[in-house]
Amino acid sequence: METLVEQRRESRTDLSWPVSVWLPEADRFFNGRSANISKTGALITVPISTPAREGSVVELNFPRTDALAQEKGQYARIKKGRVVRVDRRHTLDDASIGLGIAFE
Repeated sequence: METLVEQRRESRTDLSWPVSVWLPEADRFFNGRSANISKTGALITVPISTPAREGSVVELNFPRTDALAQEKGQYARIKKGRVVRVDRRHTLDDASIGLGIAFE
């Protein structure tokens, strides 16, 4: 039996939102969805073909809704972070991996 110790500094909020992940080492974007998010990080689900690994630096692009784009402009919210965990538990279910991202 494995014991997990909670290491999060901030509480997470469940949020399923489209996100594009820029992975400089692959020189391209990978489309995915957020699963949860906090002030200091997020869990992002991306296709299994995404070559991210622990330590990879990524940029997350969160597109704005039409209403928010009209109010604040078309640009998305971009956050830079580092992959701190790669979760492959659901790979066989839906051909995706989870990336635990710590914002920088």
